[in-house]
Amino acid sequence: MATLVVSDRRGRFAAVAPLLLLAGLALVVVPTMLFVAKVSWSTESGAHGPIVLCTGLWLLWRLWPEARPLVAPPPAILAALGLIVTLPLYLVSRIAQIVEIQGYLMYAVVLATTYALIGLPAMRRLWFPFVYLAFMFPLPDTVVAAMTGSLKTGISQAAVALLYKFGYPIGSAGVTIQVGQFQLLVAAACSGLNSIVALTAISLFYVYMRHQADWRYALLLTLFILPVAIFTNFVRVLILILLTYHAGDAMAQGFLHNFAGLTMFMIALLTIFGIDSVLEPVWRRFIVRRTA
Repeated sequence: MATLVVSDRRGRFAAVAPLLLLAGLALVVVPTMLFVAKVSWSTESGAHGPIVLCTGLWLLWRLWPEARPLVAPPPAILAALGLIVTLPLYLVSRIAQIVEIQGYLMYAVVLATTYALIGLPAMRRLWFPFVYLAFMFPLPDTVVAAMTGSLKTGISQAAVALLYKFGYPIGSAGVTIQVGQFQLLVAAACSGLNSIVALTAISLFYVYMRHQADWRYALLLTLFILPVAIFTNFVRVLILILLTYHAGDAMAQGFLHNFAGLTMFMIALLTIFGIDSVLEPVWRRFIVRRTA
């Protein structure tokens, strides 16, 4: 009789445990996502975050029927270990209030909870949405500084050299550009990093949806993302320099600055689509010849 009572209690706990995990996860996710939306998504560098979140959740919903038969919750000790490691780190990040660290550690808690609920085989089937959703969080400032230093300098020097050849009174010192009586600073927003992150996320989503069955071609197309982003941001810097010289600093740094960024991002995205439409037939013919 006692054995039956213990077994019944264990059964009830097993039924309630997922609900408790989800309730606890909500207490972690909701305040952090509100913090990320306020601090990051309201800026130019994080404007792609809501798009990544919506499309990532849609992709999880779309792939869930394929992953559901693979659900196999891990042993309780392994599930608990993942949460024991991630939760304290997340709580420390809440105290520090650093949006980049808090966002990624929250996501680590989400992944640990997901592992506890559905297990590793199902998560493997959902690997792309989980990787893709990480793009909704801003990169840490140290990573930004490391990645933008040489990129900012290279883009500014190339833009100055080109305009100098066309007779413009222009010169540069590092990331500072002097054109006529105006002085510009090539900030991170113009260096290409922000556009690279956003363009990489959206392009990866596009490549996965269209070419997931052919991973070699998908990888080849992904290699074009970085050169396209750098070139379009080079064009953006050119536009901003010309706007500053011909229309004044107030005009270039106002509405037209943001409009130029949005336009260049759309052009970069359309360029990826165009490369795909041209490259895919060539790739197919190459594969056919190799298999013939």
